[in-house]
Amino acid sequence: MTAYLLERAWLGDRFADDVLVEVEDGRFTSVTPDSDPPRAVPVRGLVVPGLANTHSHAFHRALRGRTQRERGTFWTWRDQMYAVAARLDPDTYLALARAAYREMAAAGITAVGEFHYLHHQPDGTPYAEPNAMGEALVEAARQAGIRVTLLDTLYLSSGFGAAPEGAQVRYSDGSVDAWIERVSGLEARFAQTSTTEGTRVGAAVHSVRAVAASDLPAVAAWVGERPLHVHLSEQVAENDGCREAHGVTPARLLDDHGLLRPTTSLVHATHLTDEDVALIGAAGAYASFCPTTERDLGDGIGPSRALRDAGARLTLGSDSHAVVDLFEEMRAVELDERLATRQRGHWAAAELLDAATTDGHASLGWDDAGAIAVGRRADLVVLDPASPRTAGTGRDENTVVFAAAAEDVRRVMADGRWVVEDGDRGAIGRELDEVMERIWR
Repeated sequence: MTAYLLERAWLGDRFADDVLVEVEDGRFTSVTPDSDPPRAVPVRGLVVPGLANTHSHAFHRALRGRTQRERGTFWTWRDQMYAVAARLDPDTYLALARAAYREMAAAGITAVGEFHYLHHQPDGTPYAEPNAMGEALVEAARQAGIRVTLLDTLYLSSGFGAAPEGAQVRYSDGSVDAWIERVSGLEARFAQTSTTEGTRVGAAVHSVRAVAASDLPAVAAWVGERPLHVHLSEQVAENDGCREAHGVTPARLLDDHGLLRPTTSLVHATHLTDEDVALIGAAGAYASFCPTTERDLGDGIGPSRALRDAGARLTLGSDSHAVVDLFEEMRAVELDERLATRQRGHWAAAELLDAATTDGHASLGWDDAGAIAVGRRADLVVLDPASPRTAGTGRDENTVVFAAAAEDVRRVMADGRWVVEDGDRGAIGRELDEVMERIWR
């Protein structure tokens, strides 16, 4: 058991001073505010629970600073993304994902939802180990010191029945049954080893354009209580195509086939009708918003507050990793809502902090994380309250959400282990630089 005295820590509804926490076997065994213990390791700064990045495509990190060099659309960006996808194998993917996850850890992220569809060799042939690419991601997270929920993704069509083409052929298992068989095999392998204790296996439907409606009941039956994530209504063209193919919106299609449920996370959820919002809220589903990616791609601004008011739960993701900073994602939800409505004050800082911590972890299957509380996983993010960004801002939740940035993170603990220390950023930057040179040469 190790005791830490947190100078000022978020306890779910307030910040408290001199919080004594005891950690044993990676969990908090006691949490006591206003303490003055004779022996405890001091932790100076503003301390919050570990953050959860609910939507990641690790290989997109290789696109940063490259896809922004010219004009284009979401669809031209997608072509550039496919070009990166064609370059990767299990070894290079491990190297890239490890560096990307280390960057996340340095930004205070202790769990990531990896929306994984880069399954097979570039020509679509399975690797000798069918889950080699997924296992590379799991190993990358282990080496970076963070947890991962591998959201193994079903992708069978380039769009409403059209066959996969180009880089897409490595995404497809050929049928929903083959996908289920492969993912079940992955789960069985992980169940037999203790080295993947920081891993959950979830599921994802890439989008309603990539999976036939006739396959959705099989997905619903197999997924059960696993976390299920789906790209939803990211583009107007997706909605138009779904209406043309099925006569309904993507949200209605998912609901009609039993895939809107409390364990479902709807990623982007940007272009929704009022009925869509009501359906998602009634299901108690999660809405995974990725504001920095939405603005980078010009996707639009989703109805975050309307979804929350209807009963949905907000979470946050960095998606394309144009930016890896959940503090920026938090405040962007409020600031984007202001732009869309020309009004202020839609989200309280505490609500946005919940989205990045408690609700984010729960959406990834880690409902025992995301809070500094007895029995929860011992994750801590230590922020500098006196940086040029945070100084004089009140040392409370508003400082965290509306002033802090990833660069203000000084130390990070995940499952009771310090995985990031002040001064690690230089090494992380060099690793990323080396990996990018390897991929792009």
